[in-house]
Amino acid sequence: MPAPVVHLSSVLHSPLLDRGGERLGRVEDIIVRLADGGYPPVTGLKARIGGRELFVPIDKVASLEAGAVRLSGQKLSLGRFERRIGEVLLRQDVLGRKLVNVEADPPRLVTAHEIELACIEGWWRVVGLDPTFRAQLRRALPRALKGLVGDRPFLDWSDMEPFVDHVPTARLRFSHRKLANLHPAEIADLVEAASHEEGEEIIKAVSQDRELEADVFEELDEHHQLEFIRERPDEQAAAVIARMAADDAADLIEEIDQERRGRLLALLPVAQRRQIESLLGYNPSTAGGLMSPDFIALGEDSPVEQALERVRASDIAPALLTTIYLHDAEGGLSGSAPVVGLIRARPQALLGEIAEHEPVFVHTDADLPEVARMMTDYNLLTLPVVQEDQRIVGVITVDDVLELTLPPGWRRRFGLVSD
Repeated sequence: MPAPVVHLSSVLHSPLLDRGGERLGRVEDIIVRLADGGYPPVTGLKARIGGRELFVPIDKVASLEAGAVRLSGQKLSLGRFERRIGEVLLRQDVLGRKLVNVEADPPRLVTAHEIELACIEGWWRVVGLDPTFRAQLRRALPRALKGLVGDRPFLDWSDMEPFVDHVPTARLRFSHRKLANLHPAEIADLVEAASHEEGEEIIKAVSQDRELEADVFEELDEHHQLEFIRERPDEQAAAVIARMAADDAADLIEEIDQERRGRLLALLPVAQRRQIESLLGYNPSTAGGLMSPDFIALGEDSPVEQALERVRASDIAPALLTTIYLHDAEGGLSGSAPVVGLIRARPQALLGEIAEHEPVFVHTDADLPEVARMMTDYNLLTLPVVQEDQRIVGVITVDDVLELTLPPGWRRRFGLVSD
């Protein structure tokens, strides 16, 4: 049989009784150790006895029920309550606050209007929370609504990640393992839906993986990018920007005030700084401002085998490597070959033999509607951008176009915050 569940609110402020049933004081809070993971174990109670706040170890509790907590043993030696490292107070630190439900689709913020406890294999643990308005009513009017507000299934605590930066003794962070399973766009959505302090805590968590942190920054909207970059010292801000894609980094740097922009650019690796400075020279609403400078272009007489080796050795994002571009003897764009076509071709075949020799392209000054029309008409995932001498200088991906053509707020998923 499943263990009976006890609502935290039904225990708070309830009488603390001795073994004989005499009232000693009242329960102020329940203490758990979140760092243990899974279902956090209850380590004790914070109780008020004779006007003093005392710590009651959980092994001194004989029964914990709605409306009363009974102690065991004839003698009781209670110490003064003090926060201990790794422990969290459920009422003071968690109840009424937001947590991340990492297993929801999409992951979302939920508010712990009620916290559920159960005794599992002889030990009290936190097993879930109720984010519904029903739980809020039950907490506010427990007697008036008794029997009218029923119990329903609650959210499993093992799917939750709490915010604990506000807890002075917690010294915890989000489980990087759980967050790492989310797509950077999902993490960015959570950051945007959270308060500034909560968002900062998420960013701190993903900073354990520097590449993931940069991916999340790329997915954040402009307002939140600036919000979090503004608070970082130049060295930290530059470290994040250095791991971002050059086009995303250029978009972010363009919004930073000019004085700091120069300092940040000076801290970047030389090659990336040159790429970003080149992109900053284009109008952001044109093809030159939209493009990424990451692509592979080879001569027409290059063998397929060489092209595939360049693809394997490249660290360019896969979305940008759907196509290899060809240039003629003068360096002008002369053709294109999909990577799938390279895989199917003979390794010794020359690129000029398998390529499409009338590639679709736009010039750096093409506006967004023209770029969108070209990609739609020719069903392209990437579109090469050339300068006046027909030399390719970058590529535009379909997601860059979608981001600018869909209505504001398109990425924010409905219901990311549950009250």
